[in-house]
Amino acid sequence: MSLTDRCSTEPQPDSLELRSMPPVERGEVEVPLALRHGGEACVTLRYELVGQGSQLLLVGGGISAGRHVVASAGFAEPGWWQAQEPSFDLDRHRLLAIDWVGSDGAIDLPIDAADQADAIAALLDHLEIARADAFIGASYGGMVALHVAARHPDRCGSILVISASAAAHPFASACRSLQRRALDLGEAAGDPASGVALARAMAMLTYRTPGEFGERFASRPRIENGRVRVSADDYLDHHGRSHAGRMSAVAYRRLSESIDFHRIEPVEVGAPATFAAVDSDALVPATDVEALAAAVPGAHFHIIHSRFGHDAFLKEQAQVAALITEFVQSLESNP
Repeated sequence: MSLTDRCSTEPQPDSLELRSMPPVERGEVEVPLALRHGGEACVTLRYELVGQGSQLLLVGGGISAGRHVVASAGFAEPGWWQAQEPSFDLDRHRLLAIDWVGSDGAIDLPIDAADQADAIAALLDHLEIARADAFIGASYGGMVALHVAARHPDRCGSILVISASAAAHPFASACRSLQRRALDLGEAAGDPASGVALARAMAMLTYRTPGEFGERFASRPRIENGRVRVSADDYLDHHGRSHAGRMSAVAYRRLSESIDFHRIEPVEVGAPATFAAVDSDALVPATDVEALAAAVPGAHFHIIHSRFGHDAFLKEQAQVAALITEFVQSLESNP
């Protein structure tokens, strides 16, 4: 049932330097998965394992992030968290990440972050890995890390959770509900991609902050073809079109719903935990993350200062790097 392949390490033309790039294993495996809200399903888990160290780190990002975290031999294109590549010593660490269950649009059923945690446990079984040293998760990946610590505490040593709390905030859920209505409109019009583009453009307003928009898009509106366009329209259109080329309406809807299903009780977190929140995050308020950290015994809490809101885990390279470095060093001092 498994379709695992090792990728070529021959140099390929690219702007990134390949000579020092770590080895990579990329593969996929089909596993049965009992979806919390959708019943039994056969899912294809696509994963990437990069690095050659003895310390294994699970890594997960937002719903649009996938298995390719950082550039590696055979996959020279930048990963979704390429900015944090220096934070990982891939001679000492290995990074394991998956394409989220449902991201291929093959499952049109309700999906829960807890299902992603079960999928990761199934992947560890397939790879014959008894236990990861840690899970570093940001945004949706942080939710999944919490469920791994709750449902499979023996499979993960510690967790670092960035911009994820015990449950979705009602404001954030309302925003995502409107995005899903945009998906409905696109499908009703026979153009699902336009719905995805509009939903993603709407989402960008919650990923960033009014302060940043005020700095970047303060130009006067202009008239084009008899209609007014504001300064941010080109930016929003670009992100919408780009996302519509990568994710289907089905995948967007089911992963968006998955965020709103997320619930965790502090007592369930069965692994040592470190939390970080962004002071300007409208989607996951820092107060919610701090409250969860205070309720998890022995947890540590950090604040990230940023004008970028929820996207700070992607944009605040230095602060996030310091956080990851300190967390990884703590694993080495407390094996």
